[in-house]
Amino acid sequence: MKFIQKLFSAGYILIVALFFVCGLSLIVFAAVEMWHAIVPSTAAPMRSRFISILESIGLLTIAVAAFELGQTILEEEVQRSASMSAPTRVRRFLSRFLIVVIVSLSIECLVAVFQFIHGSPELLPQAASIGIAAAILLAAWAAFVNLNIGAEKLEPQAMEEAKAEDHKVET
Repeated sequence: MKFIQKLFSAGYILIVALFFVCGLSLIVFAAVEMWHAIVPSTAAPMRSRFISILESIGLLTIAVAAFELGQTILEEEVQRSASMSAPTRVRRFLSRFLIVVIVSLSIECLVAVFQFIHGSPELLPQAASIGIAAAILLAAWAAFVNLNIGAEKLEPQAMEEAKAEDHKVET
């Protein structure tokens, strides 16, 4: 059984490394896109430069999501060797994941609105659907947390153990 757990840990470490590489790649792509937007020697119109800057913001947002997801997996699955059967751990993992997704979707919605407002207003409903999805996820997450307050009261020792592990991970 220990061998299988080590295999899973190795798999998680590989996934974390790939998230890190993806995040770095997206940062490089965003820098290249930004360079094309601000380099004064090109005769690009202002609208094209604006779109390139918005694309950079979108790429950086996805890079942040990749780093956050990688960090969450590293901390929860490798450093803590968390068992996802514990309700406290499930809540913590889902909360960390949903924060990243909701913030990323919200930023993507703003980028899409700014991009479509002048060039393609007929695509604004698609941008709004991204914002609606983020709002629904936020409401669902709030309901999930609210409904689980009772579970935290039933297992105070699990919350204390999770807080104690936080100190171990931070150092």
